[in-house]
Amino acid sequence: MSAPSPVLSRREFLARGGALVVSFSLAPYAFPAAPQEAQNVGKEPKKEPTLPGSLKNSPMLDSWIRIDADGTITVFTGKVELGQGIKTAIIQVAAEELVVDPRSINLITADTGRTPNEAYTAGSQSMQDSATAIMHAASQVRGILVGLASQRLNLPPEQLTVHLGVIRGNDGRSITYGQLVTGESLHVRAAERSPLRDPKTRGVIGKPMHRVDIPAKVSGSAIYVQDLRVSGMVHARVVRPPSYGARLASIDSARIQKMPGVLLIVRNGNYLAVIAEREYQSILAMRALAQSAKWEERSALPPPADVYNYFQRLPTQDYVDLGGAADIAIGPGALTSTYRRPYQMHASIGPSCAVGLAKDGMITVWSHTQGVYPLRDAIAELLKAPAERVRVIHMEGSGCYGHNGADDAGADAALIANAFPGRPVRVQWMREDEHAWEPYGPLMVSTARARLDGANVAEWQYEVWSNTHNNRPSPAGQLAPAWHIETPFAPPAPKPIPLPTGGGNRNALPIYKFQNARVVHHFVPGMPLRVSALRALGAYHNVFSIESFMDELAAVARVDPIDFRLRHLDDARARDVISAAAERFGWSQYRRQRGRGRGFGFARYKNLAAYCAVALEVEVDRESGTVRPVRAVAAIDSGEAVNPDGIRNQTEGGIIQSLSWSLYEAVTFDTARITSRDWSTYPIMRFSNVPEAIDVHIITRPGMPFLGTGEAAQGPTAAALANAIADAIGVRMRELPFTRSRVKAAVGF
Repeated sequence: MSAPSPVLSRREFLARGGALVVSFSLAPYAFPAAPQEAQNVGKEPKKEPTLPGSLKNSPMLDSWIRIDADGTITVFTGKVELGQGIKTAIIQVAAEELVVDPRSINLITADTGRTPNEAYTAGSQSMQDSATAIMHAASQVRGILVGLASQRLNLPPEQLTVHLGVIRGNDGRSITYGQLVTGESLHVRAAERSPLRDPKTRGVIGKPMHRVDIPAKVSGSAIYVQDLRVSGMVHARVVRPPSYGARLASIDSARIQKMPGVLLIVRNGNYLAVIAEREYQSILAMRALAQSAKWEERSALPPPADVYNYFQRLPTQDYVDLGGAADIAIGPGALTSTYRRPYQMHASIGPSCAVGLAKDGMITVWSHTQGVYPLRDAIAELLKAPAERVRVIHMEGSGCYGHNGADDAGADAALIANAFPGRPVRVQWMREDEHAWEPYGPLMVSTARARLDGANVAEWQYEVWSNTHNNRPSPAGQLAPAWHIETPFAPPAPKPIPLPTGGGNRNALPIYKFQNARVVHHFVPGMPLRVSALRALGAYHNVFSIESFMDELAAVARVDPIDFRLRHLDDARARDVISAAAERFGWSQYRRQRGRGRGFGFARYKNLAAYCAVALEVEVDRESGTVRPVRAVAAIDSGEAVNPDGIRNQTEGGIIQSLSWSLYEAVTFDTARITSRDWSTYPIMRFSNVPEAIDVHIITRPGMPFLGTGEAAQGPTAAALANAIADAIGVRMRELPFTRSRVKAAVGF
């Protein structure tokens, strides 16, 4: 696969002839108004309107849409494809509002030289931000084209219809989008209002559509950055320090420099890398360098056996997110439970990779980062270069959903390419690099305390201890390679993510209606291990904790867990999701079998996004401690469903990943080093352990805002698993993951 031109800017791309770059107001066509100059005489300047989605940050429509004279439509998004199906959904949204065949749309994803700056693809917000912006931009494009057609055909807009890029008058005359755009160039901000199509007339949105990214993946095409091969490309490997804070004391590189194919050994302080003509030559040279390197290490990690107590003893910044400053004086008969989550990996099947090129004063990096603009700014700071001299182009990588090693690999590629200009440099991480150096999902501890008044929660107090859940670049100090160079960049002080989205306190506020509730977030700035964003952030742990505790309270109240939840909910959409999952699971008709149990979990992600409920049946072998998920049933409300298959895929994938986290995954370490450096020391769920059946029921809300889907299932699945195990063995487990040894110990074997 050849690489795209590293010097073609968006301005150059858009300046090519015979096209309409749509960046215009609809005022002359869809919303008639007096000239702005006449309206504003003698008046205060009008405040700019708040535009929907990412239009509020990139309001010029030429950031989003291009139409060529041949009728080809190009749509630009600053979001990236992570396997979540966002490419397909955005194409559907654009095709719906433009009233064209989805196959006529060419989608360009995140590229600092061509697309709008939408920061990170994170938080299940691609549909809310980018798809919403594109929906309105496409609607306004259609409106202006209808206006142009009205002028050309001398017919009022109400006598025109649009179908497959052709505007037809009631007299039989027609004109295509391509014919309309020839010679046109209009350039103003997006309008505040958009002539969105009636949801009842949907022809593309809400219909299953085959994923546009899948054919290349199953056919082995070079869609992943790991597969990118550029003419003249060389290969690099980095020799990582053996532990955090290790210092390179000495290295004898003279012999390695003479090894076959070796082009350059790069040393910059404690940063050590080798470049070779062929990939295997770089691996051999890297191994030889690693054997030759002498490092000074220190014991800097907490004692593994006491890590949770150690963590809770660290200094905290305390935030009362709900309730008063003082603890609730919970009366007698209160129930108290503590829940624990370990450090967990992204565990990407393919280690991180990037390609860098330093040429003609530009640094170009092809990366599977989730934020091309933030990475560009961090690399520019790292290299002390102007941001406009750095371009980051997104290519897909193999698995992420959060901040894994992708950005660090991008920084590696930039540093090494800068030391070896003129030829593309491919930097491929090794498995041990990914496992030992990626930023993990943070360890967390929570304590829930409540008192019942009959079958109602009278008093509720929830406290959670957590590190930050966001150490993404920029600045450069968030990149691990920046810590090791001669003049290092220190990581900035970690900060909590504020509510309403939250980080460690994401979903810590109960969605249930309690008479008296208090929630405290104990933010822990100190980070014994490197941490950052992992899919769902703190919601995974908080929903696991709260939904486990709801089951514990239901048992004390002697009320069915579903009924107990419903009696504390007044959100109609929440009730619909819970009822749908319970009904499709057959909750009320469930027949008990020895060794099996059922469990339930529910949340509205971030308390403002998608609603998701999961019912799960498990089988537990008490003698071996093996937990086998048998079947899962989920119901999800993500607002208007653009691609039902995409929502189903995301929910199924979230359930499987959450089951893997909750049954198998935990980072291991000693007091100096990370010890889980391969798949034997960091096991994940295998195909043979996946539930026999996963049924996802989608509740669609035509015309309602998009709510996102990607992270909604993580917390409910963990809670459903915990509750199902407790139902099967009669013992409550509160520390993740539920490994065989822990289950076996819990049942007394």
